Amino acid sequence: MSALQKYDVFQAIADPTRREVLKLLAEKERAISEITSHFPMSRTAIAKHLHVLSDAELVKSEKVGREKRYRLQPESFTELKQWLAYFDQFWDNKLSMLKYMVEQTENNS
Repeated sequence: MSALQKYDVFQAIADPTRREVLKLLAEKERAISEITSHFPMSRTAIAKHLHVLSDAELVKSEKVGREKRYRLQPESFTELKQWLAYFDQFWDNKLSMLKYMVEQTENNS
């Protein structure tokens, strides 16, 4: 993480609006005006959310003519994916226990 980076991935995705912005950008690159049209808030508020996402390196912006366009940086989700993968073991364990219980119920019937 660079010294200039203010937000990490986890801080960036903590906000529901930013998660929705990420979903929009997962579909395609978008201008800030197009992103703003999906939310009941000002362009300035969306710009602040995009700033946080940019600081966390989840999105990248590029000036195209007079507008700024944003796109998803999927490689930046690696840290999040690795962290969540650790918890897969708990889901796998619960599913195994459920399977065992169902099989035991069927065998006792």
